[in-house]
Amino acid sequence: MLKVAVVGASGYTGVELIRLLHAHPEAAVTCVTSEQSAGKRLSDVFPSARSRCDMLLENLEPVRVAEKADLIFTALPHKAAMEVVPTFLSLGKQVVDLSADYRLHDADVYGKWYEPHMNPELLPRAVYGLPEIRREEIAAADLVANPGCYPTSIILALAPLLKRGVIDPSSIIADSKSGVSGAGRSAKVDNLYCEVNDGFKAYGVGGVHRHIPEIEQELTLLAGRGVTVTFTPHLVPMNRGILSTIYCHPTSTLTPEQLLDMYNDDYDGEAFVRVLPKGVFPSTAFVRGSNFCDIGVTIDPRSGRIVIVSAIDNLVKGASGQAVQNMNILAGLPENMGLELIPIYP
Repeated sequence: MLKVAVVGASGYTGVELIRLLHAHPEAAVTCVTSEQSAGKRLSDVFPSARSRCDMLLENLEPVRVAEKADLIFTALPHKAAMEVVPTFLSLGKQVVDLSADYRLHDADVYGKWYEPHMNPELLPRAVYGLPEIRREEIAAADLVANPGCYPTSIILALAPLLKRGVIDPSSIIADSKSGVSGAGRSAKVDNLYCEVNDGFKAYGVGGVHRHIPEIEQELTLLAGRGVTVTFTPHLVPMNRGILSTIYCHPTSTLTPEQLLDMYNDDYDGEAFVRVLPKGVFPSTAFVRGSNFCDIGVTIDPRSGRIVIVSAIDNLVKGASGQAVQNMNILAGLPENMGLELIPIYP
């Protein structure tokens, strides 16, 4: 049985990790931490955990946490993860980090979009944890940088086209919509019910969202040349889900059938990517609570643009479910173990 700790268990991604791990047949949660709620039971913070996984939330003491676990999930804000991950690694623990702290390969790029990096020497050691793209590298790692939610929905949607060089990498526009849980659990005026309900808004407009360098880094690696993306996220009045609609120009004439063949060839056998039939496009309603990424693709004959639509649950495939998928790879377990959840519907 793999002993795991969830550091930062009182946020949405933390409690989602606990929900998934509680049902995992080969993992046992042995430690949960929360700086704000230390000393409380998990059910005091999340009544949904009552009588199922009602552990005591502890203060974050890295050495003590490491004594209790073989693998540690750090579900902390950026910078907070940097303060503890080096200690966990020095004590021989595997780490799956759900913050942005180890996703970017270049410390200068991280500093431009966030702040100066505290341990840039660890960046070459971190593997970007998108299993469908980096499976073999993840298996050999001890530090996995779990991808962001928006990047997951965009990278999986574009990978088959960029790998084949069939689209112009300068033409990519990604228009994404997210549920409110993507902003985290901390109190913010913009996320109050009256601010969000009956509204639909864009934010981070004009190339300023922090997920842009992560998206461009991974798409550039897939394309083998520089990729610049126009990315605009939107907030919609729902709890969970991300729907990304992506537009790009092909470099030669393609049919919808040819596009679908590319996606089916690349994702055949992948447990968590569902390529939809011709003329069928994803809805967040059909992935909610699951680790699936649904993808539909076509071409607009009037404009000549390829249109790709992807849908994920931002808290599962966009965060905690993908983290468990990475844990399974690191531990040599079946990749889909504990994640074969049918989406919640309605």
